[in-house]
Amino acid sequence: IRAGAVGSFLGVAGAAYTRHLQRIAVEQSRLHIPLLFAHDVIHGYRTIFPVPLAEAASWDTAAVERSARIAAVEATAAGLQWTFAPMVDIARDPRWGRIVEGAGEDPYLGAAMARARVRGFQGTDLSAANTLMATAKHFAAYGAAVGGRDYAAADLSPQTLYAVYLPPFRAAVEAGVGSVMASFNEVNGVPMHANGALIGGVLREAWGWDGVLVSDWNGIAELIPHGVAANPADAAVLAIHAGVDVDMVSTSYRAALPAAVRDGRVSMRAIDDAVRRVLRAKYRLGLFEDPYRYSDTVRERVQTLTPEHRAAARAMARESMVLLRNEHGLLPLSKSLSTIAVIGALAADTASVLGPWAAAGRAADAVCVLDGIRRAVSPATRVRYARGAEVEGSDTSGFAEAVRAAREADVVVLVLGERSDMSGEASSRASIQLPGVQRELAQRVVAAGKPVVALLMSGRPLATPWLAAHVPAILETWFLGTEMGPAVADILFGDYAPSGKLPVTVPRATGQVPIYYAHKPTGRPPSDSNRYTTKYLDVPWTPLYPFGYGLSYTTFAYAPPRLSRSTMRATDTLVVQVDVRNTGSRAGDEVVQLYVRDDVASVTRPVEELRGFRRVTLAPGETKTISFTLRADDLAFYDRNMQRVVEPGTFTVLVGGSSADVQAAHFTVTDGARLGPALPVRAGSAP
Repeated sequence: IRAGAVGSFLGVAGAAYTRHLQRIAVEQSRLHIPLLFAHDVIHGYRTIFPVPLAEAASWDTAAVERSARIAAVEATAAGLQWTFAPMVDIARDPRWGRIVEGAGEDPYLGAAMARARVRGFQGTDLSAANTLMATAKHFAAYGAAVGGRDYAAADLSPQTLYAVYLPPFRAAVEAGVGSVMASFNEVNGVPMHANGALIGGVLREAWGWDGVLVSDWNGIAELIPHGVAANPADAAVLAIHAGVDVDMVSTSYRAALPAAVRDGRVSMRAIDDAVRRVLRAKYRLGLFEDPYRYSDTVRERVQTLTPEHRAAARAMARESMVLLRNEHGLLPLSKSLSTIAVIGALAADTASVLGPWAAAGRAADAVCVLDGIRRAVSPATRVRYARGAEVEGSDTSGFAEAVRAAREADVVVLVLGERSDMSGEASSRASIQLPGVQRELAQRVVAAGKPVVALLMSGRPLATPWLAAHVPAILETWFLGTEMGPAVADILFGDYAPSGKLPVTVPRATGQVPIYYAHKPTGRPPSDSNRYTTKYLDVPWTPLYPFGYGLSYTTFAYAPPRLSRSTMRATDTLVVQVDVRNTGSRAGDEVVQLYVRDDVASVTRPVEELRGFRRVTLAPGETKTISFTLRADDLAFYDRNMQRVVEPGTFTVLVGGSSADVQAAHFTVTDGARLGPALPVRAGSAP
């Protein structure tokens, strides 16, 4: 540090220690340039919130922004100024472990969540002492990894790249994100750490972004095994020319760039541009004004894991759960039952509730599902726990105890799924079924004849068709963080009605993957009466649960949508209104979803695309009118020439409680429009 050889640290935290290192940099080095301290603050710092995929299931951008705000308050109190979040990658393959870190499969929902997280981390003034510089990652198309294997290539059409994978990044840029991270993958033959067309051409030139572009861990050096660089010097030259400012870990820049500048392979202007962007970030964070503002031991003590933060984590966790099945109104349960059997290794796992990338979270601070249930019930209720089976492995020796516990109980809470280390980076799975012997455990427990509630703890959607057919109540809980146990109890016992909606399609079998709601049509759509159509012989072609799906403890009814006009020009706006009524006996929250279909176009269009959503709270019997406004951008697409256009023709509006439960209305666009210039067709071409 004294020699000026360090500009930032990854994973170094603590108010006192960061202050000590910062003092060396600003008082004892030649240039007195303050350090940046960075960490993977993904879904909370010490108070851990639900994993991002779970938070996306809330469809509540205000709550998600609040989650990121609290994470920023705690992280900055520990001396941090930079987080490598949010991950805004679209993921349509649940085999990919990092689906847990994003908002799911849809670019519209993903963009909304990207904006919320950037606002939460960065606040309205990045120089404030409680704001973190956010990093939108991983640029770009990392979630399109072939085979769902982490780090694999992404091979996709230009239309899919720009229409599906780039919009959340554009939203993060528009929200003012200070940093972007390059992704490990290649896009159509060009590794992202060398992809000047997307980094320099799209991100910087077309979108006008001037922030810091950081490599992913060792990403520059990995241009060598990618096969586009012969040695570290070649890799460094490719990356600096592509627009990568910070070399994380690989030391390629430090080792190779001085000689590359002397040899004329890299200009001083390229170096100056990268240095300027890093210095600009430090200025925007207020570090030159007060380099110690982020290292406050008093603030670290009083603003970490506070009761208010835990309460917010609990509230976020309640909104993040999705009720998938509730036959005969089994849920909510009574707190005065005689005996409740809680079965499953995950029920008592305080580490897995935190999920992957839990920053400074501690299992000792977390409340597991079993303890949450025990705290919630009346003193007279007996809560009996049986481990049943481990998450993985073939040991069935615990089955007998689990069955005995089930037979002696009034109701069974069966906790199944994955450990937290089975999701996240380098955690792809070839099968997304329940691992180990958990399905067999469920079969034995259900055969005991008592009512069963299944809780699914996971960082990805799991294919559980047997549960869907035989277990009366199923709740997708994901990994909900520090307050998972109390939040689950709030839902189980009816203190809060579930309101989450799936941000990702749930398949029946791994072989359906990739499966997503906004698929393209085909000349031979599925038909039960015609063998020669697009379907499977062994399972239905439909998902187990569709995108946007989720039940409540009440029910909602939708009137047909009303349109402000039946015809419009491309430059006009169209108002869509729908009446939503609570037809049940208790209050509840509904997520009203608006989809659009372009009926006939010059290129094939998805069968439907999300273009709006609203959370609404309704009392029993109450009706509210929800309004959406459609504009040209909601109707536009990339044509054969990569021109973003609105074409004349008919459109269908679909409104409802999920992508598969909608009512339709129709309108006509009478003329066309072009929205912006044409874009490059190839990822490696000049813009």
